[in-house]
Amino acid sequence: VHLVESGGGLVQAGGSLRLSCEASGDTFNIVAMGWYRQAPGKQREFVARISNPGAGTHGTHYGDSVRGRFTASRDNAKNTMDLQMTGLNPEDTAVYYCNAEAGSVVLHDYWGQGTQVTVSS
Repeated sequence: VHLVESGGGLVQAGGSLRLSCEASGDTFNIVAMGWYRQAPGKQREFVARISNPGAGTHGTHYGDSVRGRFTASRDNAKNTMDLQMTGLNPEDTAVYYCNAEAGSVVLHDYWGQGTQVTVSS
């Protein structure tokens, strides 16, 4: 599975951005897609995840720090996942990575190259 993110950039505090991730390759075996972020000097943090119906914890889940401000969505027909981010603040500055969990027997994690989001105060 190959993942490509787009949509990052510089935005002022209180602004909005929309990130997109497009999956290609063995997309048939994707059971979940998600977004993670990593700020300088910090560990990678969970942002959002959408799993397929019947695939374990089905539904959309958000990290505590973004719940209520970020909205994730998937288009399974296009193999894309978007992240609409509103109410951005400087603490949201990070590299955002798209993730896919895929596999026919054993699940593997796949990652995009990341896209930078910078929120100025």
